[in-house]
Amino acid sequence: MNLVVVYTVAIVVVLIWIGARRNPLMALVEIGRELLRSYKFTLIVIGMFSVLALNKYELQIERKMHLTSDYTAFVFGLEGHFVRHVQELFYTPWLTPIIVFFYIFMLQSVLAASLGVYLLDKNRVMLYATCYTIMITYAIAIPFYLYFPVNEVWSYLPAGVRFTMLDVFPKFEQEYRPLSGLNNCFPSLHTAISVSMALLAYRSGNRRWMVISTISAVTIVFGIFYLGIHWLTDMLGGTLLAVLSTTVAVQLAKLTLRSGEERLRVRSRATNVR
Repeated sequence: MNLVVVYTVAIVVVLIWIGARRNPLMALVEIGRELLRSYKFTLIVIGMFSVLALNKYELQIERKMHLTSDYTAFVFGLEGHFVRHVQELFYTPWLTPIIVFFYIFMLQSVLAASLGVYLLDKNRVMLYATCYTIMITYAIAIPFYLYFPVNEVWSYLPAGVRFTMLDVFPKFEQEYRPLSGLNNCFPSLHTAISVSMALLAYRSGNRRWMVISTISAVTIVFGIFYLGIHWLTDMLGGTLLAVLSTTVAVQLAKLTLRSGEERLRVRSRATNVR
């Protein structure tokens, strides 16, 4: 996992440079300025990391709750062999490493780079909206993982799907699985987060970043089927969650910044009166 972290950091640096056309290290300076400038942003960042921490411990919480529900058969009954058909139609040995790269590295890389790009673009609305989106997405998804558990497609034998991830990453179950439960399928977080980043990039007006995040989202969404991980139902749920979370997040970001501007105007008027 140490190599995953190192590669992710390197990818984030490259993505920020491409997306913002500025020194990626300046993003660290800008985030420091924003944290000092706005206590609201500090609270938002704390909230975001708190939700991410809760997600990290979700598997432990699930084990302590001794939940035994399993809705995998129900989901399979709804969509049948859709994922198997995708694998049979598109599987190609040379394509698998590309899909694995996007699935393992690009999700968190695009998310982190989005913050850097918006910081360097001085786009505070999209910066705040990205943080709000993560909070909303995880806050909605975690209860589903606890009370509506659905196993990954490849693990359900009647689905007839192969876990092609192991062709490229044979130690996936040992090194990556502890971060993601086998039954944390609905809604698909890979879909929700990647599509959310693309939707926010589209709203941001940064065309380069829109292209990058869209390519990443399309590849990841295709990849969840290609690798035999998620059901079609998971993808639809993740897409709906992305639309909902980004819509609410942008409005919350605007309200947060607008209230701050109103306070500044009031203070300015009071100073002028004096």
